[in-house]
Amino acid sequence: MINQQKDPVFLLIKSLEKGEKKNFTLFIQRNSDNANLKTLLLFDILDKMDVYDEAIIFKKTTKISKVQLSNLKANLYKQILNSLRLLKTNTNVDLQLHHLLDNARILYNKGLYLQSLKILEKTKEVASANQQNNVVQQVLFFEKKIEALFITRSIQNRAETLQEESVQCELILQSTTKLSNISLQLYSWFIQYGFARNKVDAGFIKDLQDETSVYDVKQFTSFYQFVYYYQCRVWASYILQNFVDYYKFSYKWTNLFETYPEMLANEGAMYIKGMHNLLNAYFLLGKNTELGATLTIFENLLSGTHFNQNFSNKIIGFQYYYLSKIDYFFLQGKFSDGVALIPTLEKQLKTYDIYLDTHRVMVFYYKIACLYFGSGNYSKAIDYLHKIINQKAHLRNDLQCYARLLHLIAHYELKNYDIIESLIKSVYRFMGNINNLSSVEVAIFGFIKSSFNYNILNLENAFIQLYKKLTSLKNKKVENRSFVYLDVLSWLESKIQKQGCGQNLNPQKFEKPIGNVVS
Repeated sequence: MINQQKDPVFLLIKSLEKGEKKNFTLFIQRNSDNANLKTLLLFDILDKMDVYDEAIIFKKTTKISKVQLSNLKANLYKQILNSLRLLKTNTNVDLQLHHLLDNARILYNKGLYLQSLKILEKTKEVASANQQNNVVQQVLFFEKKIEALFITRSIQNRAETLQEESVQCELILQSTTKLSNISLQLYSWFIQYGFARNKVDAGFIKDLQDETSVYDVKQFTSFYQFVYYYQCRVWASYILQNFVDYYKFSYKWTNLFETYPEMLANEGAMYIKGMHNLLNAYFLLGKNTELGATLTIFENLLSGTHFNQNFSNKIIGFQYYYLSKIDYFFLQGKFSDGVALIPTLEKQLKTYDIYLDTHRVMVFYYKIACLYFGSGNYSKAIDYLHKIINQKAHLRNDLQCYARLLHLIAHYELKNYDIIESLIKSVYRFMGNINNLSSVEVAIFGFIKSSFNYNILNLENAFIQLYKKLTSLKNKKVENRSFVYLDVLSWLESKIQKQGCGQNLNPQKFEKPIGNVVS
């Protein structure tokens, strides 16, 4: 059996909507030679599979041999893409532009230069209207090629006009490329490490952020210049835990689509990502009302036909909606409501399993574990934390660290004292090896290790002393990152309240066992 995630044609078939499958069947039947009939037979068999298994194919039909299978799969893959291209050309700007460029090339090869230029002019208009400056550049290059080789006399001063357009397009593309590179570099750094761990990390991120300061936003004329600039500022402020700026630029990111409404159809996934960061900013700033209202808007957008036309948008929308929904439960302290959502979430995770990357799944596991922890079901929390701890992927070291720390605290709550000492050593060593150990973690380890020897009265005092010590660390920038991942102070408040210590600590509900671990 081959892993379903490694079989491209199976993945492609499973991504098809009902109408797309019907269109493919009609498309292949129009060319109904013997090879295509076998291709259609293979399509029907794969479509009915839940998991890719070649043994099932040969069991279902004798018309396909093992020798033929590889070529038939390759042909099936190509034919599905061809049918989708024909189906989506009129509704997808990228496909429409490439179709126009293909037509211009065909006319050029036929020596019909004026007709080719006419198609290229239309292509340039569509590309400009949809902010596709990379296509505009291709068109300009093609136009200059025709004008340099043939006397078309299409318009006067043609050379000057094309030169001016080319220079302007090049300037836009240069800044867009630079900003998109910085944005990707910042996001990649976060996926690897999480928040800035020390002054060295903070300095590196600030240097990247400073590279964007050379650009004057007021001079921008393209949607992509704006959006990549805002992305750079979002990632940088997020990694540096400047959550006010994180909110500010997340808002600008989503609001940009009101200035360029036509881009909502072209860049739906980018809009969803911006909405996710805006929701996340509300969560981190504790803005309960704003988070709830924006989450409702987000839900209505995702349920609309506009976003449902794109399968990619469905997958991304599902992830970010449920992540924000869980955050909303955290902010309200409604862990029971969050736990009630888990069966539906797990069903959705199973539905989209073959399309989700390891990073996203790890984040869901962590948030589910925190829901169970907050509701007092420490055993279930440990089950989900094990899924992260046993993960072999070399990413989100920060998430790996705090999953282990929460795992340790859950065992402490269950009074599994026989394994606590070995767990402390294991977590301490893991966090130390990846330079993730802060004063907050050291204090927690020391408390848990020492608590075995405390009587009830001493334990009460120890909770209070740890609370005060951690509170003093919260305002330190590097130390503060620990509280974003794991709200230990709320946990301590709940413990102090249960112990009845009588201290004026303003104990409240254990509101949010995590801050945020995803972007």
